[in-house]
Amino acid sequence: MTPFKITAVEDVYNAYVPKQKQALMALRELVFQVAGSHDTIGEIEEALKWGQPSFLTKTGSTIRIDKIKDSEQIAIYFICTTHLVDKFSDIYPDTFNYQSGRAIHFEIGKPYDIDALKHCIAMALTNKLK
Repeated sequence: MTPFKITAVEDVYNAYVPKQKQALMALRELVFQVAGSHDTIGEIEEALKWGQPSFLTKTGSTIRIDKIKDSEQIAIYFICTTHLVDKFSDIYPDTFNYQSGRAIHFEIGKPYDIDALKHCIAMALTNKLK
């Protein structure tokens, strides 16, 4: 597990119910794993944006993750003006549950295509390089 550098960020994860926390921590680790496997991404800054765990880098767009209220889902959010989610849905049209051009939703406990999600995360974290 990637250690937390900011207590307030860790506190947000600790406030989730266990199954939400587990699912969101898996997404968190995936973001750090993708960043660590690409020399061009550089360091990821973890912060809170709109109260949600967020990942910032100079080479790409901010990524946020959170639970979806009153549901058994979590989401990974991307800046809508980048049109990244539209690009993801063009590449992986039937792979994910895309929402409003700004998010991918996941049902907690259901498997998803990790390799495809890694590719999407990498696209977001490098989109300023293109």
